[in-house]
Amino acid sequence: MKFNLLLTLAAAGLGFSCAANATWDEKFWNPKPLADDVILPLPCDGAMAFRKVAIPLDKPLADYSITLGEEGNEWGYIEQSRPDHIAGSFPQEKKEKGRYYLMAKYELTDLQYRALSGDCAKPDIKGRLPKVNIGWMDAMSIADKYNLWLRKEKPDALPQDDKQPGFLRLPTETEWEFAARGGLSVSSAEFRDRHFPMPEGLNGYVWFAGAQSANNKLQLTGLLKPNPLGLHDMLGNVGEMMFEPFRLNKLDRLHGKAGGYIVRGGSYLTPQADIRSSLRGEEPYYTAQGENSSKATGMRLVLVSTTLTSRDRIKEIEKEWQALGTESKAAKKPGEGADSLQNLNAISAKVQDEGVKKELESLRNELRANSQLRDEQRDQAIRTSLQLGAFLCTKMKDDGEFLDRLNQLYSKTCAAGSQLDANCSRRQEQLDQHKKALEFITSYYADTLVDMGTTYNKSLIDPQMTVVQQQMAARGKTNLNGYLNTYWGNLQGYWKDGKVARDAWLSACKKNN
Repeated sequence: MKFNLLLTLAAAGLGFSCAANATWDEKFWNPKPLADDVILPLPCDGAMAFRKVAIPLDKPLADYSITLGEEGNEWGYIEQSRPDHIAGSFPQEKKEKGRYYLMAKYELTDLQYRALSGDCAKPDIKGRLPKVNIGWMDAMSIADKYNLWLRKEKPDALPQDDKQPGFLRLPTETEWEFAARGGLSVSSAEFRDRHFPMPEGLNGYVWFAGAQSANNKLQLTGLLKPNPLGLHDMLGNVGEMMFEPFRLNKLDRLHGKAGGYIVRGGSYLTPQADIRSSLRGEEPYYTAQGENSSKATGMRLVLVSTTLTSRDRIKEIEKEWQALGTESKAAKKPGEGADSLQNLNAISAKVQDEGVKKELESLRNELRANSQLRDEQRDQAIRTSLQLGAFLCTKMKDDGEFLDRLNQLYSKTCAAGSQLDANCSRRQEQLDQHKKALEFITSYYADTLVDMGTTYNKSLIDPQMTVVQQQMAARGKTNLNGYLNTYWGNLQGYWKDGKVARDAWLSACKKNN
């Protein structure tokens, strides 16, 4: 399939030149196309495919809590699990909530590298090999050339945030590992596994060392299956350079010393037993001979945005920041007065001693930070409860409908002393067992709903409904949205009349298709 972007290929000042009417067949740059791929033009009539990595939050200071690294391995000083946060760059289109950043679908190929370097040679299959023997400075230079070319030749191809175009660079560790693990497309438990789900086995997704896989040879991009986000070769084939310098892991935080550059994902030289999402290593920027490079190290680009994009955006961030860690009206119960921060501010305003004022300000900032952590943990607890409520609703529907079928069968064969079925006693026992099972799950559902309604109010839960819906959509579980909405409706009904309406809640869950 031919793909001709019809670019103006005279990129004066950037060193690009091209053969007349050059085109790239799609197999050279996107061998496994998907309908929702994002395509950017490239010099030499080429292209590069990207995938969206969605984040279910859209406020400027809102970020999504994740855990990176791995527990209990011998490389704890490098890979010990630690909390982190991630946010998206660009707003979702249309009515979708949240933000996203773009990650290259494949490792940068030799063909793409040559095009960005000004060499418009005729594409061939070997050009699909990842570009290796490239140093970190060279990787930054290639990203720079791509950014300048896009801004000169195809500025409209770049997504925008706050009317400002995005830019390409190497990924941060957080961006890379979040995407490598599967992002929102996997469950919380799957995200923390050694690697993303691989139903066909490791060999179907990863090039690693040994005769059963790569056989110590560099492989073409896109030959194997992608991860749940549609990204190929995130693990194996070539190690991928990160944007920031390497730091050791000091239990729950990174060490203060910044070293060489980070390489993630393993390569065709990595043993099978060592392939994992947490795998990270350090490479020096330079050797005694000059810039460091490796036959097993390549790169992959991300497309992101700047943060302080305009005065209006800065004002929005300032307003949001001032509210961080303060007791919002939504979190307060009726009749509650001023919170501790307000009281502290009042005390500080009356103090004349500057030293005491500084100590009070430090205490205030500490309290805000602790409150912010509390709020994030509260929001996560709400999201977990909402997902549990939706799941329990599906269970109630299935168990309730099964019990209805058992009742119908019992009525036909055993009711009113009928002896049509010699197994009526066994059927009655089975019916009683399933009644108890349904009563248990219905009571459990009611308990979670009442606890939710007692602990949190509508203003706190409503924003998290949107986040959970996005999580379900990303994981291909939009079929649960109806059950989630039923749970939400039942919860609002409980707030309205205070009745624990188990039968009505069961009936509502059974109405879902």
